[in-house]
Amino acid sequence: MVVTGIVITTIIAFILVDLILRTLLKKIRESRIVREREKALDIGLKLDVSEEAKTLKRVEVENPKARILAVDDESIILDSFRKILVIDGYSIDTVEKGSEALGLIRKNDYDFVFTDLKMPEMDGVDVTKSVKHMRPDIDVIIITGYASVDTAVETMKYGAMDYVQKPFTENELLKFVNAALIKRQDRIEKQMKHKVRLVTSGTRESKSQYELNVPAGAFISDQHAWVRIELNGIVRVGLDDLVRKIFNNIDAVLLPEVNREIEKGGILFSIQYGGGHTLEIPSPVSGKITAVNLEHADHPEWLSVKPFELSWICAIEPSDIARELQTLKIGAASIDWYQSEVERYNELLKKFEEKATTANADFELSESDKTEILFEFSKTFLQNK
Repeated sequence: MVVTGIVITTIIAFILVDLILRTLLKKIRESRIVREREKALDIGLKLDVSEEAKTLKRVEVENPKARILAVDDESIILDSFRKILVIDGYSIDTVEKGSEALGLIRKNDYDFVFTDLKMPEMDGVDVTKSVKHMRPDIDVIIITGYASVDTAVETMKYGAMDYVQKPFTENELLKFVNAALIKRQDRIEKQMKHKVRLVTSGTRESKSQYELNVPAGAFISDQHAWVRIELNGIVRVGLDDLVRKIFNNIDAVLLPEVNREIEKGGILFSIQYGGGHTLEIPSPVSGKITAVNLEHADHPEWLSVKPFELSWICAIEPSDIARELQTLKIGAASIDWYQSEVERYNELLKKFEEKATTANADFELSESDKTEILFEFSKTFLQNK
């Protein structure tokens, strides 16, 4: 007992020491990064970049979260932008005139342009229109006072992403900019063409909503289920990555009954999502159901995040596997087919996306839209009648 107690105490001591060391090293790294950014801020403000713009002040950091151009005729606002955002990991250029900002975006790549609304010569509305005309890929954010909020909202008709109200605290600005960065990254990722990746034993599955995983060695049915043949001849069946990522807020998985006979194309299992919508998945093979993955009944949300090997729904003893395998896809054929399915799904969504009021508006489907998409997907992709 004494020896056991000593061993346990020693293990706990090692764990505590390791935790303390990790915490200390993390703080040291964070302090070093802050010092480097403070140094960059100091050096940047001493650089002569007047050949690009008379009022330009530039601070660049290593591996920035984003590159920002801020324009405001109040130097105190620009000072705040530099000091707050550089320390948090952003590279930033600041100028005091809208015309100088437009000259810079012709020569440099920026992720964001922050522009004051009320400025002499060229105001924030004109800056927004010009930036979105010359560089529609840059997100514009308006800096405004309380009295001009209505006008700032109006600029969103010309392509501005959002507005930030001054005066602002350090935490308020950081929270706003970091949220805007997430929104921008999400929009860019959505605009990218979906990638289809073959997942082998040496590659990890992608968690991105815009990358589809196809398990190597698994067969894929036209109804979006995967089939893996075990050594004993039993097949495991699961939901493919396209359905898992489109309908990812799964509320319940309705598993089939063990020992039930199933025909290829018959409803094998169902998923419920979005507070009451049901999607029925056809069976890719015929045979007798020998086992079900009860984990999904207790934790339906795991279905969309578990790896393929762990997300199987049921096991089937096939009755006509030699013939039915000829109707399934594997390898390169499945990757080409998935790419065409993604394009087909994007076409399905187009008519709903047109309901967005502006190019940058947040788009939310109504309940009737969700029902219609479900019906169309079930009919055309799962081939349910």
